[in-house]
Amino acid sequence: MKSVLAPIDDLGRLLISNALYTLHLFRMVYLAFRATFVHQAQGLRTVFSVVSAQIYFTGWQALPLISILALASGGLVIMQGVSNLNLLGGSQMIGNLLVAFVVRELAPLLTALLVVARSGTAVASEIGNMRANREIEALESMGINPLSFIVLPRLLGGVISVVSLAIYFVMIALLGGFFVTKLLQDLSFSFYVDSLSRAVASEDIFLFLLKNTFSGFIIFVVSCDRGLAVGRSPTEVPVMTTQAVVKSIIYVIVFNLSVTTLFYIHQLTKLGVL
Repeated sequence: MKSVLAPIDDLGRLLISNALYTLHLFRMVYLAFRATFVHQAQGLRTVFSVVSAQIYFTGWQALPLISILALASGGLVIMQGVSNLNLLGGSQMIGNLLVAFVVRELAPLLTALLVVARSGTAVASEIGNMRANREIEALESMGINPLSFIVLPRLLGGVISVVSLAIYFVMIALLGGFFVTKLLQDLSFSFYVDSLSRAVASEDIFLFLLKNTFSGFIIFVVSCDRGLAVGRSPTEVPVMTTQAVVKSIIYVIVFNLSVTTLFYIHQLTKLGVL
């Protein structure tokens, strides 16, 4: 009997531990906002300077890499979509296909994974080294709240960067991908734009903003938390950085999958299928 219940017990412990960790992250964000805007433990001008620096590193410096990724993804999806839809006689559905694949799924997920690889690791290791070198203790001794000076600016800058990069990804994937496809196949630009305009709905925009906002939130909250979890030993920094990457990727994928599942269940319910 114990061997039968053991997997259930392990699953229950895993769910409870993740739920408690999620509550811990929300509590940290709440304390960071309260320290910044209610207690004003740190000047807003200083906070905004750190936010702008985070946007520059996470958003601006990632543009070349996100451009290549978006161009390749958009070109592949458009070429495959046009080829297969022409065979099936449904070329008018190219806009719906691109909205479903690029706007709803590829842009949020690939942007988040890129930000985890670049900025999530950097933030976790930076804060971890600050903790190991007792720089955070020095800030506290000067009356500076680490949550308002370290966590909140990186969170705000990270969320803004992720949303902006995802919008840029969609633009490059849809426009750049079209011109790449144009080199190999005959595709009218007016027909292409008209198909996209008819396919995009308000629900797609809401889903896009929801996924990217919360993905940015997840990445930078987890990275900051893992960095702050470092003790006094520098050897803990790579361990916590790895944990930040793994947790961020798992949380982002689970969140995106959950939102997509709920979206399509809602769509099927509207159509009367469910």
